Amino acid sequence: MSTAVPQSETGTGGARWALSDSWVLTGRSLAHWARNPAPVVIGLLFPIMMVLMFGYLFGGAMQVPGGGSYREFLVPGMFAMTMVFGIEVTMLAVISDAAKGVTDRFRAMPTSAAAVVSGRSIADMLNSVLGLAVMILCGLAVGWRANEGFGRALAAVGLLLLLRFALLWVGIYLGLVFTDPAAVTAVQTLVWPLGFLSNAFVSPDTMPGWLAAVSEWNPLSATVTAARRLFGNPGWDTGTWATDQAIVMGVVWPVIIFAVFFPLSVRRYQRLGS
Repeated sequence: MSTAVPQSETGTGGARWALSDSWVLTGRSLAHWARNPAPVVIGLLFPIMMVLMFGYLFGGAMQVPGGGSYREFLVPGMFAMTMVFGIEVTMLAVISDAAKGVTDRFRAMPTSAAAVVSGRSIADMLNSVLGLAVMILCGLAVGWRANEGFGRALAAVGLLLLLRFALLWVGIYLGLVFTDPAAVTAVQTLVWPLGFLSNAFVSPDTMPGWLAAVSEWNPLSATVTAARRLFGNPGWDTGTWATDQAIVMGVVWPVIIFAVFFPLSVRRYQRLGS
């Protein structure tokens, strides 16, 4: 293992160098995806398969109040689930870099500590923008529409990407904590309960009381409800404060998650190997 150079002693921790280092490390991730696009393509195909499976196999049994289309109800939920799936992508990339010794090499170089994790976040956000664009095209193909105009649709997309931005710091932190790639499988098994404990697929009204409360306060539910409202898609209004303030909570939850996991990630990176 290389000997880490304390970042504060390198003299390159200024904002300009941090931005420059971040861009270089972002380009590194993009170059890897360009040379090995298979994982990216598979990551894009999986949510499309979920839309087709839930929309056409199970959708016929789902009733949406007001007679709306279940696929219009489902697609904003799948947009949000795609943002959640990104945790695994980020976590796996961070673990792979650590396992190959790349992280130790970065720490031994006069590179800004913030740039390493920021470069990872910028690359993953670009990947998420591409994934969301593909999902929007998929939604349009199955009959989903944004019915409230371009401005509100853009606001919904912004909330979805804000959720992704917050969750990618969860992925970076978990990737720095767990060095075994098998830990990604454990996270994958937790992502689905997070999704089913939200209103992405069904209304909390159909759940037992205590489970409905958990679902309504699930950060994913806030983003899904806000996106449906901004897109003008059908959804259930449970009449609770969490539902009424969904757009506000769609901002508040990601900010809280970011405020917790960003400093944890940077601190964990700085303490690696100590």
